[in-house]
Amino acid sequence: MTTSADSDGLASIPRPPVGRTLTLEEIGEDVFRGTAHTGAPRIYGGQALGQSLLAAGLTVSPDRPPHSLHGHFVHPGRPDGPVDYHVERVRDGGSFATRQVRALQEGRTIFLATVSFQRPEGGPEHQLPLSAPAIPPEELPAPHEDPSLVDADGAGWLRPLLDGIGVDFRFPEEYPRLANRRGQARPPRQRAWIRTPEHLGDDPLLHAAAFAYCSDLFLLSATLPPHARHVDTPGLQLASLDHTVWLHAPFRADEWHLYEQHGHRMGGGRGLSYGYLFDRAGRLVASTTQEGLLRFRNRPSPGEVTAAG
Repeated sequence: MTTSADSDGLASIPRPPVGRTLTLEEIGEDVFRGTAHTGAPRIYGGQALGQSLLAAGLTVSPDRPPHSLHGHFVHPGRPDGPVDYHVERVRDGGSFATRQVRALQEGRTIFLATVSFQRPEGGPEHQLPLSAPAIPPEELPAPHEDPSLVDADGAGWLRPLLDGIGVDFRFPEEYPRLANRRGQARPPRQRAWIRTPEHLGDDPLLHAAAFAYCSDLFLLSATLPPHARHVDTPGLQLASLDHTVWLHAPFRADEWHLYEQHGHRMGGGRGLSYGYLFDRAGRLVASTTQEGLLRFRNRPSPGEVTAAG
């Protein structure tokens, strides 16, 4: 376990190693068992994403790396019990392979995923550019050393991230959640440098699964800043519904990448966010989307409806 230390009540926080969380046990033909390594009240969504992608990849030839995962969260999972991933070999074609994964806990389906793999090939390329340069992560304070974070309501919201997720992150701009806690609206955009804190070795499949694990971090909350609300706003019911990861090029999840997130829409009790992962050279290496339930028991009045900008 890795630890963090600071002087504001966040000292010696145990951090679950991502590599250990992504270690699966084969318990049958195309059936793999994963476990949680956190004290969270329910399984972190990234665990189901990462473990599903890894389970699917273990049934595919290594010369076909994963390029997409489409998942649906069906039921919340419990972190105190194992999850079994049943993989169906849907297709093995000349270029592509497709796998369907059903994650079960105590006989109940908690997550469904379709994962696609492709042999590498060339062709024309272009990409969405990085929105703006970002301060390098080495020049930014760690979360437990950032006064703007640890002074926010005693950092009660920060502890679950550090204690339960085990991902390194740095914010190059003020995290919109802080302005929202002050009652201030912000555009639906946020950015964070992310990486796994431990070295993951050289298996490309593990790095893909590790980013799938990391990709759930912060994403849905990008829909909230225009409404001056945050994930701990009283009366908010929040749950991930579905999540997609596209992997455009190989990269190492244990190296810093800038994760840019945009809350494209909120309405009808749901929010939709898009994420873009850039390496230090500004190359777009992965993209994500997530839709989630964002239901407020105290509904905003019509005058509170905000045009996101």
